[in-house]
Amino acid sequence: MPSTLHEALIELFRRDPELAPRLLREGLHLEVPPYRQVEVAPADFTQLAPTEYRADLVLVLSQEQPVFGIVLEVQLQIDPRKRRTWPVYQTTLYSRLDCQACVLVVAPDPDVAAWASQPIVTGPGSVVTPLVLTKGSIPRVTDAAQARKSPELAVLSSLQHGNDPGGIEVVLAALDAVLRVDDEHARFCYDWIVASLGEATRRALEEIMRSGTYEYQTEFAKKYVAEGRAEGRTEGRAEGRTEGRTEGRAEGRAEGEAKGKGDALLKILAVRGLPVSEAQRARILTCQDLALLDRWLELAVTAPGADNVLT
Repeated sequence: MPSTLHEALIELFRRDPELAPRLLREGLHLEVPPYRQVEVAPADFTQLAPTEYRADLVLVLSQEQPVFGIVLEVQLQIDPRKRRTWPVYQTTLYSRLDCQACVLVVAPDPDVAAWASQPIVTGPGSVVTPLVLTKGSIPRVTDAAQARKSPELAVLSSLQHGNDPGGIEVVLAALDAVLRVDDEHARFCYDWIVASLGEATRRALEEIMRSGTYEYQTEFAKKYVAEGRAEGRTEGRAEGRTEGRTEGRAEGRAEGEAKGKGDALLKILAVRGLPVSEAQRARILTCQDLALLDRWLELAVTAPGADNVLT
């Protein structure tokens, strides 16, 4: 059964089809034919093979006609059966497209990468050699401008290099890149970045966020926290004006800001897909401690669950 990391890596390449040919050129220094577009193609090879075969992802580079085919396989562990199916994928895609094709294996583990890169001899004079993207083939993206141009590459770089020495720079660049994408995509990318972090990198990220030098670095967190603060100020002023007294205005502003921050916190937890119980929701919405609400908002950006935010 595919693991969550397996599915996450496939999704990165599916969301940005240009990522695979780019890494073939820049990571493996392969000469890719000129093309105008890349499209995701059916990954089912049953139509030309006697047994059901399904690859992780198939990408087709085209001019007016297909010029190059890529069968993408994410391999997290050694599986001898794959060495029997990869030649099927490559030759079937070659036959389907009538152009060159390759099998591109994403193998983060060095031992798996070494195993996957071995030539597969299918008969006399017939050899299929998979192309393998190792950790070293994936660039270490630390420049924010470069990360923004290709958020998927930045996320992939963070997944591969985020826990290395100095990896926090890669993580921060990836988080900054996530700011530029829609909420659904931001949630996907952000959750995988945070889920991949080791304890040391996670602590470093939390310390940076706590220090105020890198505040709420996801689009949905920034947006919802800003909205919450604005709502709080607006509601507070409205309540204060209605009461018409200095004390009432101050009290109204504080209550309104607390409500706005509580709403923002619930929105962040909802966008991240973290379940909130009725008791937790009531605790958030009735909290009037603005400093505590700010702390909860900081924790909500990286915490794995609502319990971790409120403890």
